[in-house]
Amino acid sequence: MSDAYPTNTPSPDVQPSNGQHPQTRTVHPPIETPVGSRPLNVPLYQGHLFAFDDADAMAAAFDGPRAAYLYGRMGNPTVRAFENAVAELEGGAGAYAAASGMGAISAVLMALLRTGDHVIAQSGLYGGTWALLRDLRERWGVEVTEVSGQDAGEVRAALRPATRLLYLETIANPMTQVADIPALAAAAREAGVTTVVDNTFAPLLCRPLDHGADIVVHSATKYMGGHGDIVGGVAVFADPAVHRRVWDHAVELGATADPFAAWLLLRGLVTMPMRVERQCATALELARRLAAHPSVAGVRHPGLPGHPQHELAGRLLSGGYGGVLSFDLAGGRAAGRAFIESVRVASLAVSLGDAATLVMHPASTSHRQLDAAALAAAGIGEGTVRVAVGLEDPDDLWADFEQALAKAAA
Repeated sequence: MSDAYPTNTPSPDVQPSNGQHPQTRTVHPPIETPVGSRPLNVPLYQGHLFAFDDADAMAAAFDGPRAAYLYGRMGNPTVRAFENAVAELEGGAGAYAAASGMGAISAVLMALLRTGDHVIAQSGLYGGTWALLRDLRERWGVEVTEVSGQDAGEVRAALRPATRLLYLETIANPMTQVADIPALAAAAREAGVTTVVDNTFAPLLCRPLDHGADIVVHSATKYMGGHGDIVGGVAVFADPAVHRRVWDHAVELGATADPFAAWLLLRGLVTMPMRVERQCATALELARRLAAHPSVAGVRHPGLPGHPQHELAGRLLSGGYGGVLSFDLAGGRAAGRAFIESVRVASLAVSLGDAATLVMHPASTSHRQLDAAALAAAGIGEGTVRVAVGLEDPDDLWADFEQALAKAAA
């Protein structure tokens, strides 16, 4: 063993630099800021803390969603870049990115509702939204009245002095009902009621704020992410004051998106227009072929002329009718289960907007708690199958569906 450096004497390569010891230097590495060029893509700012040189500037950073970055739960450059991108896409004044779609929905509803308030909600909403509304009813006494989403007269008839929100979905799941956003939002606005629209099924196809909505929410997990590898949500606001009100509550709720999730979602936005266009075209082609198949009792897709809201969808949606469809098998529950267990190109899985086509049988999965009468009331048949179309070749998907339909018929 060499005794060139006694144990109590540091070797030359670990001598203090500028009076600082290695322990300090490793904690404070130099931070580079690009000079003379700029990053082509949004950088990932994974760190959650930001330092200040001025105490007043740090104090001011607590003052809202547009203030200086302070702490990751309150704001992050990568997360804000995603928020700004979606706000621009939706034509909003600001956005809040959450850790999931339900995080965004929860932030909005819990920030804007109080004990004894009343909500008018479109029937057939996403199950997680209904679960949250039931929870708010039990804990806060928030009452809910269901409407079809087609008749502004229903909304006017349901209005009460305590009505605070009208909640709609552009395209509902799994029966693909299309809400008459312009008419219903106008009825709500006349009464001073805020309209919230879940636009998860129709990004780029519809901008609800242009049709009178006040807030738009997305499960960014779906079409914005698009690759089945990220969970996220976002809410977009027409009014900066409402944005600030929800942001204040969301910071306390702690549902803010992670920077890496926001970075992946920004990557997903780049290809979303091409993906949505392809998925819409394939969904319509599959819907047409299914409608002509002898084993299929009925098909629901807004692009089909026989859809109840086909004409409305043509006015409300631009560039396609959505990438989700549902169809009823004549063989009922047994046929539905046989179909979803027989596909080989498509996958049996929940969610939508993925690169892969996903199928599910609501009566035995997402709506398994409902009896036959409750399923019928929701418009869901024993043999209903939901298809969330991906990016595969339409002919390959149809070949897969044909062999699965043959097995379901048997």
